[in-house]
Amino acid sequence: MTEITLLDGSIGQEIVKRSGDRATPLWSTSVMMEKPGIVGDVHSAYFQVGSTIATTNTYAVHVDRLQRVGLEDQHLTLLDRAMDAALAARTAHGTGRIAVSLGPLGASYRPDIKVPLDQAEAAYATIARHLGPKADLMLIETTSSLHQAEGALRGAAHGGVPVWLAVTVDDHDGTRLRSGEPLSDLAPLITTYAPAAVLINCSRPEAVADGLAILKTFGLPFGAYANGFTKISQEFLVDAPTVDALEQRQDLGPKDYASFAMGWVAQGATIVGGCCEVGPDHIAELATQLRAAGHVIV
Repeated sequence: MTEITLLDGSIGQEIVKRSGDRATPLWSTSVMMEKPGIVGDVHSAYFQVGSTIATTNTYAVHVDRLQRVGLEDQHLTLLDRAMDAALAARTAHGTGRIAVSLGPLGASYRPDIKVPLDQAEAAYATIARHLGPKADLMLIETTSSLHQAEGALRGAAHGGVPVWLAVTVDDHDGTRLRSGEPLSDLAPLITTYAPAAVLINCSRPEAVADGLAILKTFGLPFGAYANGFTKISQEFLVDAPTVDALEQRQDLGPKDYASFAMGWVAQGATIVGGCCEVGPDHIAELATQLRAAGHVIV
C-alpha cells in the first residue's frame, strides 16, 4: 500500500473545450474572462472523480502574454479570479489542496526562449507572492530547459509554500529535456533550490518511464502527468500560437492512460495525474485502478 497524490487532469485545455469557443492565443484565460463559471466547473469535476489537488488556471496568466492584447493591467485581477474558482471548488468539495500553476514565460515547448534569470525570477515572484498566502504549493509546469527551470525555481520560492518542479521531456527520448539537455543535469538545480517534488509533465506518456528512472535518483518525491497530443507540431512552435495547431490522440482512452500511470506508480512515483487532453474520465479511471491496487489517495 502506497499513499498517492492524485493530481487533476487538463485544466486549460478542458476549460477551452467546455467553452465551445474558438481557440485564441490567450487560451483558457479568454474563457475565464468571458465565462468564468466554467473554470470552477472543471475544478469540481476533478474533485468529484478523486483528484486531491486543484491546479489554478494561471498557467498562461503572465504579463508577457497579456501585453500582446493590451490587458497587462488585468494581471492581478485574473490571478485572483483563477484562485477564487479553485478555492470555491475546494470549499464545495470539503477537502483538497490548491496548486498555483506557473507555466513557462513566452510560450510552451520553446527552450529557445531564454528570459534573463533576474527577469524570470521577478515575473514568477509576482505571482508567487500574490497567490502564495492562499495556496498549498507552487507547481512549475512544462519547463523545457535548465535555464527555464532555474528562473522559475527562483521566482516560485517567493511564495512561501512548497515548490514542485515539472519538466517536459523529448517525446522520443524521455531522458532529455525538450532543449536536448540531459534530465540528469537537473541535479545541481535540485540541490540549490530544493523543490519538494520533481515531475515530468506535458510529454507523451510513452516517454515518461525512462525519465522517471532518472528523477528517482534525486531522492525526492517524484511523479508524472502526461499529455494526450499526437505530437507538438511545428505550427505550434511560433509566437502567440493557438491550441488548434495541436491534435488530440484517439488511442489514449481512460484505461490506456491509467495503464501508463500505474506503470509509473510501479516505478515508485507517488504523484500522478494528467495534462492536456487528459480529462475527468481519465482521472476517474486512474483513481479506480489506484484503489483497486490497494493504494491510498491522499
